[in-house]
Amino acid sequence: MFRIQAKITPSFMEATSLIAIIIATMAISIGQFGAVPHMPIIMIILFLMAYGSFKKVPYKQLEDGLVEGSKAGLSAIFIFFFIGILISSWMMGGTIPTMIYLGFQTITPHFFYAVVFLVTCIVGVAIGSSLTTIATVGVAFIGMANTMDISLAVTAGAIVSGAFFGDKMSPLSDTTNLSSAIVSVDLFEHIKNMGWTTIPAFFISLIIYGVISPNKDLQHADKIDAFQNGLLQTGMVHWYTLIPLVVLIILTLKKTPAILTLAASSIAAILVSYFHTQFGFGEVMNILFEGYKSSTGLKDVDSLLSRGGINSMMFTIALVLLALSMGGLLFTLGIVQALLSKVESFFKSAGSVITGAAVTAIGINTLIGEQYLSILLTGEAFQAQFKKVGLKSKNLARVMEDAGTVVNPLVPWSVCGIFITNVLDVSTWAYFPFAFFCLLSPILTIVFGWTGKTLSYIDEK
Repeated sequence: MFRIQAKITPSFMEATSLIAIIIATMAISIGQFGAVPHMPIIMIILFLMAYGSFKKVPYKQLEDGLVEGSKAGLSAIFIFFFIGILISSWMMGGTIPTMIYLGFQTITPHFFYAVVFLVTCIVGVAIGSSLTTIATVGVAFIGMANTMDISLAVTAGAIVSGAFFGDKMSPLSDTTNLSSAIVSVDLFEHIKNMGWTTIPAFFISLIIYGVISPNKDLQHADKIDAFQNGLLQTGMVHWYTLIPLVVLIILTLKKTPAILTLAASSIAAILVSYFHTQFGFGEVMNILFEGYKSSTGLKDVDSLLSRGGINSMMFTIALVLLALSMGGLLFTLGIVQALLSKVESFFKSAGSVITGAAVTAIGINTLIGEQYLSILLTGEAFQAQFKKVGLKSKNLARVMEDAGTVVNPLVPWSVCGIFITNVLDVSTWAYFPFAFFCLLSPILTIVFGWTGKTLSYIDEK
């Protein structure tokens, strides 16, 4: 958004006051009144337009700022359409049910916390949604831990860690697609680059969960059995349903553009579905738009599998457009530039820029409690700073996920934090110290920033 020229130059104190009002509006609306983030953003847009009018900025320039800001998200929006199609096609093709079933096969009587973490990782990657993973298999694991008198706080920490690993690394995840698109980085290149911080965080977390797991037998696993039986009842758990996944991997390795890769994998899933179902052409079109609807009769299984479709992405698309439009106004009115000009003298090295971006993402999560805004605003504000120190944009995309996506569930008043507490009946403060993966990710991204390890520079071939 630095291509948007500021029409006025507010003072640092004026810009700080405006940002404080924006943060307060978001925090109170979401935290106190439980509003969806769209509504306070619309309120803020109106407030900024009123401020611009007071400062004698022509309405046409304010409107241009809104439009220019939203343009930054168009590439993400097109990918979101194909993500919705991919999820619904993988559901009816059996790819996701098979992956989840294989994940449950790893359940053993030992290393309970490690197994919980591992299974939620698999399910999270399979469906690309942390909150759905937590609301389904996470609830099952909490029930098992409660029955066996195992720490609910540690179990919840393992569930949250695994679910957000999946949210971060899945090509089906909206936050993963948003982070790559907002800085114009190929989706699969972004996922590959995140591996430098994510894989160490994964293995460190897995080891810790394994070490602290209690030495108890796995009892009352009826909920897990119910999940597996429900998946089998769909008739979609077969080895050949993994073919769309293979197609996705092969095309990714060949560095095929994301949209073409997603489209090819979706087509493969639709073709595979005819081995075990007989959907008509009209039904397939409806599923791709409205999403797949599971009807096993088991509430948790149906909740897990009823997903996807273009329509399911509209909430995210609307939020992205509104948030970026708000960002366009912030740049048009010179508010972001006024803040960054005060601190950009500190951003002279790769380590300082990465730390600044990470702190910003964490700060937005903490003060506003909104995951998407932490990604959007951090990405737009720091693109120019990363280029100044010679860092490729994929480094920024990684920081946005390491310090944005996975930090949100650690904030008690955030969207994710409130949801998780309500679903698992475990407070955010209780599971916070045991969400090892979420805690390690921002630490590792800052450490690698200062050491220079795993960073990609513009002048590299």
